[in-house]
Amino acid sequence: MTTTGAVDETHAGIGVIGGSGLYELFEPGTADEVDVDTPFGPTSSPISIGTMAGKRVAFLTRHGRAHSVAPHRINHRANLWALRSLGVRAVVSSSAVGGLHPDYAPGTFVVTDQLVDRTWGRADTFFEDAVQHLSFADPFDPALRRVAIGALERLDVPFRPTGTCVVVQGPRFSTRAESVWMREAGGHTINMTMSPEVPLAAELGIGTVNLSFVTDADAGLAPTEDEAAAARHAGEAPVTHALVMERLARANEVIVRAIGSIVAAIPDHYTPRELVPAEASASAIANTNATTGATA
Repeated sequence: MTTTGAVDETHAGIGVIGGSGLYELFEPGTADEVDVDTPFGPTSSPISIGTMAGKRVAFLTRHGRAHSVAPHRINHRANLWALRSLGVRAVVSSSAVGGLHPDYAPGTFVVTDQLVDRTWGRADTFFEDAVQHLSFADPFDPALRRVAIGALERLDVPFRPTGTCVVVQGPRFSTRAESVWMREAGGHTINMTMSPEVPLAAELGIGTVNLSFVTDADAGLAPTEDEAAAARHAGEAPVTHALVMERLARANEVIVRAIGSIVAAIPDHYTPRELVPAEASASAIANTNATTGATA
């Protein structure tokens, strides 16, 4: 581990993982930057450790600071292992999502409670050489979700206290038929990165709460080409990647405020659930089961 700040400043009990549009969390010059050498390679970005709501928080951005890491290329194992090595036991993750359901309209925050994993080929466990089954019926920590719901109620922003996110492989977006199928299967939002991030955190004994921001209606709710042409004629902008990023930029201040409110409300005595045996998490942290054979 190398750091630009003092070594005793590299411990943090809370981690924040920033999604699309969230590349900085702290004011310039107020955080220590840490590069963690992990057995799984480099993290998506250097980790910044600073104070938020009176608590030490470690922040990394999922796609890199220049949004240069595609969703299917994110090194989730390195990211989560690095955060845990710094002492993180609770992660607040932010995500940009598409809305699959009319009740999850653009501009809505969602405290996600379920996910459906439609990804493939991603390194999704720390237990490559040992049989270890993760209890994953409720992927997101209920105690942290209650904290987040209370924080959003106090902020008075539009939000949904529950939501099922369908996690797709990316980097392409859905066809209209896929979008309709996922909505009919029970999905409320769609995203490309929640898995394997959330189960990997759980394997390390880290509790996770997700704050999603709906940027757009997914293909199944989006206008057809004819409807989009009529909208353009009427002066309405069609949904594009550029428009999504513009909406995220406009919402950045309230997203950071929401994260800060959640961080402030996490109890100092918070203890994550044990979804795999504690000794298994300890072996993953020590990297005794890693395919690289390296030792942390």
